[in-house]
Amino acid sequence: MAVYRTHLTVLEATASEHPSAAAFRVPRLEEETGAVIEWEVVTYSEFWQDVERFAKYWTHKLTADGVCPRSVVGLWLGGMTYVDAVHIYSIVRAGYIPQFFSLRLPNPDIIFELLEKSNGKALIYDDSYATVLSHNPVPTYVATDARSCPVADVCLPPNYGSTNGDDTLMIFHTSGSTSGRPKLVPCSYAWWDFTLGKTYAAMKPKAFRNGRQDVTVWMGSLCHFGQTFMLSGMIQHASCTIQFTKQAFSSEELIDMIERCGLSRINQFPTYLTHHLRNSRRDPKLLAALQGLDEILISGLMMSAEDEDWVYRNGIRLMNCYGSTEVGSMLVSPEDDSQNTVHALRPVPGTKYAFVPVEPTAPCDPETGYHNANAQLLELVVLAESPDCPDRSLRHEDGNYHTGDLFLEVAPGQYVYRGRNDDWIKSENSLRCDTKAIEDNVLMECGSLVASCIVVGNGRPSPALFVEPAVEGVDPEKLKRDIIRRIRPFHTRRYMHERIVSPQFILVVPRGTLPRTATKGNIRRRAVEDAFKAELDLVYGVAS
Repeated sequence: MAVYRTHLTVLEATASEHPSAAAFRVPRLEEETGAVIEWEVVTYSEFWQDVERFAKYWTHKLTADGVCPRSVVGLWLGGMTYVDAVHIYSIVRAGYIPQFFSLRLPNPDIIFELLEKSNGKALIYDDSYATVLSHNPVPTYVATDARSCPVADVCLPPNYGSTNGDDTLMIFHTSGSTSGRPKLVPCSYAWWDFTLGKTYAAMKPKAFRNGRQDVTVWMGSLCHFGQTFMLSGMIQHASCTIQFTKQAFSSEELIDMIERCGLSRINQFPTYLTHHLRNSRRDPKLLAALQGLDEILISGLMMSAEDEDWVYRNGIRLMNCYGSTEVGSMLVSPEDDSQNTVHALRPVPGTKYAFVPVEPTAPCDPETGYHNANAQLLELVVLAESPDCPDRSLRHEDGNYHTGDLFLEVAPGQYVYRGRNDDWIKSENSLRCDTKAIEDNVLMECGSLVASCIVVGNGRPSPALFVEPAVEGVDPEKLKRDIIRRIRPFHTRRYMHERIVSPQFILVVPRGTLPRTATKGNIRRRAVEDAFKAELDLVYGVAS
C-alpha cells in the first residue's frame, strides 16, 4: 500500500540527515534605520524542533476548544516570515488541515464564508487583524510565537503521511475572486505527493555547485501556492531560504544577500526582477552579481521583451516556469536555454496535457490567402488522468481542467505563452484579477454616469479603470468620486490586489477615445494599456 509523502515527512527526513544545515537566514534589523545587522541562521534541526513545539502548542489550544484533529483550521497570515512558516507547517504536523488566507484578503466576512464552505472549525490570525474580528462564528486565536511559551504536554500523531491519496492535506484559494469571493483549491495527499516530485526537480541544485549548499530567497507569501511550492523543493535538497526584509527588496539588499548569505538563485516575479535588471544596466557590480547566480526562476507573468533581451545578451541564467495555484508547475524552459531563440516552454515530465485549438482552423492571412499554422492559438488543458489534475470541484464538465491560458506551438512539443482567453489580468506578483466582474459592476451601478469602461493593470499593483462618460462635459473629478462611492460595497469584498478604492485609479477620457476592435467595436484591453502607458506610469508612480 502506497504511503503518500508530505512536506512534513520530507522536513523530518532532511532534519535527520542534515541537522546543522541552514534552513533559513532571517534578518535582524537595526531598530532606527531598518538596516540588516545580521542574517541569523536557523538550522534544519531548529526548524523541525520549532515545528514540533508549535504543533504541541496548537494541539493543546485547539483540542481544549473541541477542535478535533483532521478538522479544517484557517490560517490568516502574512506568510512572509520564518515564524509564519513554523505556524503553517505545525498545523499539518498536529494533524489538522490548514486553509490558507492571505493578508491581501482583508475582509473577515469573506474569511468566515470561505471557512464555512470547507466546514472549517477554527481560525488562527495575524495579530494585525485583532481589531476587526468580533462575533466570530468559530474559535479564533492570535498567531503567537510559541517559542516563548512552555512546551505543551501533549502527544503528536505519527508523522507518516497518508495511505489514502484522496484525503485533503491542505486548502489554498484561487488568487482572484469569482462571484465576489475566491474559490477553494483543495490539495489531496496523492496530488501533493506528485507535486513534491515537481518541486524536487525545480529546486535541484546545479551540478557545478559540487556539494555547496544552494541558497534562495523568499518569493512571496506561504499562504499562496508559489512559495509553498518553492520551499518544499528547497527542503528536499537541504537548501537554504533567505527571509527578505520586503517582497520588493532593493538591489542593495540583493547584493548583501549574495555577499553575506551566499545567495545562489532567485525565484521572483518578473515585475520585481525588472527593478534589478534596470539597475544592472548602469551598475556593473550588480550585473556581475546577476551573471554569477546559478539561476533566476521567473513565474506568473511574462517578462518584457526589453528585459528578456538584456538577460540573454548578458548571459544571465534564466528559468521560466508557467504554473498556477490549481495545478502547480506545468511548463518550464529547458535547462540550457541559451540557444532557444524563442525561449519556448515544455511540459513537466510525467504530466498529461492537451493543447486544444480555440478555433477550428488556423486563421487565414488576408494578404496571401494561406492559413498560418504557427498562428493558431491553443488552450492548455490538464487531462483527468494527469496526476496533477486538480480537485474535481475545479474541473470542467468533461472531467478535465481547462486553464484558460493560450499558447503557440513553435516547434513540436514546445510552446510560447500568448495570454488568456478570458477577462483576467495578473497583478505585479502574479495574482489574478477578474476585470469583467469589475466592469460589469461599474456598468450596473454607474449606468447613468458611464457609457463604456475597461479595466487594465496587467503587471501593476492593482487595477485601474478607464471610463468614457455618459454625458459630455462632465467634471472628471466629480465623476471619479461618484463612481468610487457607488462601487465601494463591491470592492470591499475583494482581494486588495483586485480593488479600486481611490479616484486616483480612475482615468476619464472623451467618448470614442479608447481603442476598439474593427468588427465588434469591443474595447481592446492590451491596446489601452499600451496607448496610455505614460498616464498609467504616472498613476502608479513609476519612474521613467
